[in-house]
Amino acid sequence: MKIICVGRNYLKHIEELENVVPEEPVIFIKPDSALLRNNAPFFIPEFSKEVHYEVELVIKIKKIGRHIPLNFAADYIDSIALGIDFTARDKQNELKSKGLPWEKAKGFDHSAVISKFVSTPDNLSDINFRLEKNGEIVQSGNSSYMINAIPNLISHISEYFTLKIGDYIYTGTPEGVGPVQSGDRLRGFIEETLMFDFVVR
Repeated sequence: MKIICVGRNYLKHIEELENVVPEEPVIFIKPDSALLRNNAPFFIPEFSKEVHYEVELVIKIKKIGRHIPLNFAADYIDSIALGIDFTARDKQNELKSKGLPWEKAKGFDHSAVISKFVSTPDNLSDINFRLEKNGEIVQSGNSSYMINAIPNLISHISEYFTLKIGDYIYTGTPEGVGPVQSGDRLRGFIEETLMFDFVVR
């Protein structure tokens, strides 16, 4: 299985990091060793002093597809989950300044939190989700604010990578990203359903 991630898919998040609005989806991939499941604790890696949370809606693919037409893209969704794309922001900034790839900052072990999966809502363009840190809401988003909607992402990604059963697509994060430190408790919700609840070490 692949973990395909989408960057810069919410305008206000682009603005908060002072990035440029992309002309097409920004895509990167994490290895399967990045997954963190079952509310296991997240351990801050020794190589970073500034790890940021980025909460995201995640979709799971249910059938093989390549060059998927936009009007059929939703048929490839098995279910949805909530995830966190942990980012070593200091390492990312260092790599970006040198024109190098981001993998060390994005794909390190356990950098891709994944919750349980639930049934896909009928309306993919109106899914509310949020992240709480120590009981305070730090990120709140709705899929309607995506620059590239979920079916568009599936269709676009399939032009470059064959989608296979069980692949995950992390669909981008809204504004409000920020650092974590040891002792933080992170809880994520889709609508009012608790999706994950774990601590940072």
